[in-house]
Amino acid sequence: QVPLVESGGGLVQAGGSLRLSCAASRIIFSFNVMGWYRQAPGKQRELVATITTSGTTNYADSVKGRFTISQDNAKNTMYLQMNSLKPEDTADYYCAAGSQAQLRVGTARYWGQGTQVTVSS
Repeated sequence: QVPLVESGGGLVQAGGSLRLSCAASRIIFSFNVMGWYRQAPGKQRELVATITTSGTTNYADSVKGRFTISQDNAKNTMYLQMNSLKPEDTADYYCAAGSQAQLRVGTARYWGQGTQVTVSS
């Protein structure tokens, strides 16, 4: 029933790392741009990173140089490697899929249920 399924969230200290995964169907994975959003309490939803079917990536300035988005075509899975985590990275992280234009304005066609990331101190 859920088009995209995220996993890998958890609690980590500042400076630590987490790796999020997003499992999709082959069709969704093959014909959509995919990306990660995050939303913290009281904050607007933020597009963190995107990746096209050809592997082109884009990042929000707030995570550039620290986060890496990637994909495994054989597993129809997208990843977000998060390094040098900061307390301000604390949020619910959502996997999404759609066109690049849809992802930029927050109207992705498909959404996951979210996974919580908490960075302490």
